[in-house]
Amino acid sequence: MQEVLLGSVLSALSTGLGALPILFLSQVTHKWRDVLLAFTAGIMMAASTMSLIPEAIASGGLIQLTIGLFFGVLVLTLLEKNIPHIDLGHNNKGIEVDQKAALIVAAITLHNIPEGLSVGVSYASSVSETGNLIAFAIGLQNAPEGFLVALFLIQQKISKLRAFIIATLTGAIEIVSAVIGFSLTSFVTFLVPYGLAFAAGAMLFIIYKELIPESHGDGNERFATYSFIVGLLFMVILLQLF
Repeated sequence: MQEVLLGSVLSALSTGLGALPILFLSQVTHKWRDVLLAFTAGIMMAASTMSLIPEAIASGGLIQLTIGLFFGVLVLTLLEKNIPHIDLGHNNKGIEVDQKAALIVAAITLHNIPEGLSVGVSYASSVSETGNLIAFAIGLQNAPEGFLVALFLIQQKISKLRAFIIATLTGAIEIVSAVIGFSLTSFVTFLVPYGLAFAAGAMLFIIYKELIPESHGDGNERFATYSFIVGLLFMVILLQLF
């Protein structure tokens, strides 16, 4: 449990780490944000397809993989449909702080729940390093997310320090959901392959529905594609090393 707490805390705090530059930067180009988002997508793609999915098959089978994968996609789909979503990377409209800013913070916080579950069930895997790798991948995904949340809040005339604190707190829910995910799959062992597949499905949904489209929204498709490949190779190297 101690390792789960440490991994989930570090993964969650990556949201704040990503938001940290907002205290010192006045503005960031779309190109840099798109490259960062695509790199994160590559990291998560390798983690889900080369670690989570093979382990789900090894510990369960194709049936468990299919059920868990689609359940992960279903949960993210329901969140997407029922939680107000604002395009952080490409939003140029003036938005009222008291309404929309609160909605986007709530949306990001709730979207972090499946990510925390992914970290928790990964630590319950029989392969000891899986949890650390998935926590690392989710942490990298959280960093640009935290940055974009903080940037959005600053654009709504919220102070830099307050925006940083709020962005950091949006990741805190992952610690709770990680503990829940680990507890369920540890004490009910037959859930492990379903949990691993659920994590893979959730990550694949985030990659294709959120990260890749946002990284291709400002004419930086080529650079984003290169960054995606580099991110994927980076995670493959980590998987081979550890």
